[in-house]
Formats: sequence, structure tokens, C-alpha cells
Amino acid sequence: MRILRAAGRAAAPWSNGGGVTREIAVHPPGAGWDGFAWRVSLADVTRDGPYSPLPGVRRILTVVDGAGLELTVDGTPRLLPGRYRPFAFPGGATTVSR
Repeated sequence: MRILRAAGRAAAPWSNGGGVTREIAVHPPGAGWDGFAWRVSLADVTRDGPYSPLPGVRRILTVVDGAGLELTVDGTPRLLPGRYRPFAFPGGATTVSR
């Protein structure tokens, strides 16, 4: 077993300016946005806004800290379940967070 800590990992800003992401692991190693099989990251959401579309990707979002998150996925508002409860949605869906 290996412990992969988020502290000390570089924070990459989101293209929409609404937060930052710290990549924890990706497969294959070193894969970019157009070639990963799976990816785990920790994000800090700093304001409301749209998600970048990732067609063909199944996104799974889990709130680990903070007041919570509401996503509107293809026009349907969804209040995410409590902390540590995953919510899956299609990466190609039009998605906005609040």
C-alpha cells in the first residue's frame, strides 16, 4: 500500500477560474486530459460556474469538506449527498456547480 497525500502536490487552476485541482493519481502514468483511463484528484471549488465538458468520461464527485455542492446536470438540479458519498454523472453533460 502507498499513501498518496494531496499536500505538496501542485495546484492546477481550472480553465473557468472557479477552482484548482491537485492530481493524486492517473493511469496510465503521465496521461493528459485526452488520454487517461482513470484519474483521481482533489479539487478546491472557489466559486459557482460551469464544468469543462469531458465527453466519454464518467465523472464521480465526492464532497470531502465544506458546505456542500449543488450541480445542475443537463438542466436538472442535484444537491449532492452528504460528505464522502459519491455522485456519478456523464462528463459530456452540460454541468454547472453552485
